[in-house]
Amino acid sequence: MDLKLKDLRYLVAVADLRHFGRAAARCFVSQPTLSAQLKKLEQSLGLQLIERAPNNVSLTAAGEEIVARARRIIEASDEVVALARSQRDPLAGPLRLALLPTIGPYLLPRVAPAIRRALPRLELRLYEYQTAPMLERLRGGELDVGILALPVELDGLESHELYREAFVVALPERHPLAAHETLRVADLKGETLLLLEDGHCLRDQALEVCSRAGVREPQDFRATSLETLRQMVATGAGVTLLPELAVRGAYRGARGVALRPFARPAPVRHVGAVWRKTSARRAAIDALGKVIAEHAP
Repeated sequence: MDLKLKDLRYLVAVADLRHFGRAAARCFVSQPTLSAQLKKLEQSLGLQLIERAPNNVSLTAAGEEIVARARRIIEASDEVVALARSQRDPLAGPLRLALLPTIGPYLLPRVAPAIRRALPRLELRLYEYQTAPMLERLRGGELDVGILALPVELDGLESHELYREAFVVALPERHPLAAHETLRVADLKGETLLLLEDGHCLRDQALEVCSRAGVREPQDFRATSLETLRQMVATGAGVTLLPELAVRGAYRGARGVALRPFARPAPVRHVGAVWRKTSARRAAIDALGKVIAEHAP
């Protein structure tokens, strides 16, 4: 039989989204077309791959195994296309770039103009994911490169540090510690530390920095964004740690919040690029990383 790559893409889309309509939209086809092609695929294979029920789409056991292999086939096909394109012009064409929610909004405004000047033929397609889903999509071939906090579990990936940024303490503006020009981690002893929800690596990094200071984390609060943290700090609910780029951006001059650096040596986070070892876009990734490293903190 003759397997068609587009049919495998349809199947993977259904596996990812568990919805025929959304899968069709991702693949830029109508839902009837996608459904009909998947029915033909099942008939050709002589296997049921998808369980169809009202308001519920799931894969059979055989479907799960075939999807796992289909992902590898699609990744290899995409690598062939990317390799051919990179040989013609390695610094041109689309590059799928993902950033952490605690990095993207603060890094991109600083580096985007420089990227456009240095790499005018590169077409950045931007995504935002937390660490775990970003790494999963990198390994699955859905992304070309991710910008995130290091270290991470690589397992088939490579990484390169781009820059380091210090942590800064955000305090209510009338907090006694706001009278200090710089702070030590020990100064935070006994404070209520406001943090992001589980899944954000910034949460883990802040906990690591403050682990020996005896700070208290409220059990009834988890923020979904740095902006939520800022608002809670402004109300006097506690203190938090922010990466330096966030302080230079939207937090600068924020009402109700005092920002104080740590005394040297300040705790830092390491930000780097991660990509697949087999990536055909290495030249573009290296060029992009060089620009980011030059124009980040």
